[in-house]
Amino acid sequence: MESDRMDKPVARNRDWIATARTLSEALPYLQRYDGATIVIKLGGHAMGSDAAMREFARDVVLMKQCNVNPVVVHGGGPMINEMLRRLDIKSEFVDGKRVSDAATVEVVEMVLSGRINKAIVQAINAQGGKALGLSGKDADLMICEKDLTTVEKDGETVTLDLGFVGRPVQVNPGLLASFLGSDFIPVVAPIGAGRNGETFNVNGDTAAGAIAAAMQADRLLLLTDVAGVKGADGAVLAELSAAGVRELTAQGVIAGGMIPKTRTALDALDGGVRAVVILDGRAPHAVLLELFTSHGAGTLIRG
Repeated sequence: MESDRMDKPVARNRDWIATARTLSEALPYLQRYDGATIVIKLGGHAMGSDAAMREFARDVVLMKQCNVNPVVVHGGGPMINEMLRRLDIKSEFVDGKRVSDAATVEVVEMVLSGRINKAIVQAINAQGGKALGLSGKDADLMICEKDLTTVEKDGETVTLDLGFVGRPVQVNPGLLASFLGSDFIPVVAPIGAGRNGETFNVNGDTAAGAIAAAMQADRLLLLTDVAGVKGADGAVLAELSAAGVRELTAQGVIAGGMIPKTRTALDALDGGVRAVVILDGRAPHAVLLELFTSHGAGTLIRG
C-alpha cells in the first residue's frame, strides 16, 4: 500500500513535466504565428458531437489567447439534410453541389446562419471567448454570382443551372479585418449576397478559401473527415506542392471528394494564402497539433 501511495505523486509529476515540456516545445510556433490570421473551415462532420464542439471551441479560444487571429467559416451539410427531410423538401446534388431552389436556400440560410452559426458562437463563448456570428451577407462580406456547373451527359458537355448556388466574385474583408487584434472571434456562415438582392448558398470550402485569400491569411485549415491527402500507396502525405497536387490529380490519385478540397487549396494559394492544410477535424486538438507542434497534422500544401 505504501509503495502505491508513493507511486501516485511520481506519476503526477511525470504528467506535469510532460505538459511543461510540450509547452516549452511549442514556444517557437507560438512566436511564428504571433499576430497571424488563420482561417479555419469547420465541416459539418467535424461538429459531430457536443464534446467535439467544446474541444474545438476551447482550442480556438486558446489560439486567440496566444495572439493568433482565428476566423471560423463553417459548413453544415448533415444538419441541412436533416432539416430538409423533416420539412419533406427533396434535395439533390450535382458534382458535389446542392441544387438550391428558393425553398431550399431558405432552409439552408435558416440552418447555417441560425442553428449552426449560433451553436458555434455559444460554444466559443462558453469556453471564455468572445465570438460573433456573421454570414456572407453582413456588410456585403461575400458578393456572389450564380455558379453554373458543366457536366458530361450522353457524350456532351452540358451547363446546368443549380438555382441559388453561388460562387464568390467579390469578398470585402474590411468587416473581418476590424476584428484583428481585438478580443472578438468571427464565425462566418457561407451564405452570400447577390447584386440584385438574391441569397446564395455557397460551398463552405469555397467560401473559406475566398475569405482566406481576401484576408491574405497565413494559413487556411480545411477541417474534414479524412486524415489528409493520400498518395498512391494510401498513406497520408505530410506535404505537397501545388504542382504535386496537379500531378496527383492528373494521375487519378487525388479523386472523388478530395478534388474540390484541393481545388480550393490551389485557388487560395493563387489568391495569396501562404499555405493550406487539409486535416481531420475529428482528431483531438487537430488545430493545435497543426499550428504548435513540429509534426503538424494532415497535409500541408504550399505554392
